[in-house]
Amino acid sequence: MHPDKVVRAQITRLTDLPNVGKATARDLELIGINAPGDLAGKDPLQLYQALCRKTGTRQDPCVLDVFMSLTRFMAGGPPQPWWMCTQERKHRHGRL
Repeated sequence: MHPDKVVRAQITRLTDLPNVGKATARDLELIGINAPGDLAGKDPLQLYQALCRKTGTRQDPCVLDVFMSLTRFMAGGPPQPWWMCTQERKHRHGRL
């Protein structure tokens, strides 16, 4: 869902989260994240690495940006576009 349309009190499904559409929801389910609350306290890099292992392919680094935005949102942060995490990801993790 587009971050501008997210209403925290109405989140029940993965696709209710900011930056999550059907494809990202399927990726999250693939690594055991089946509900928004499952993201609480998760490390976005570990989620990214788990998805890479599960799919047997290196995922686009922007997926890590999405996971960063999701875990921050679930920790109480504002809904933000995933690309707001790109610079930090590049600084912290370099090239993946």
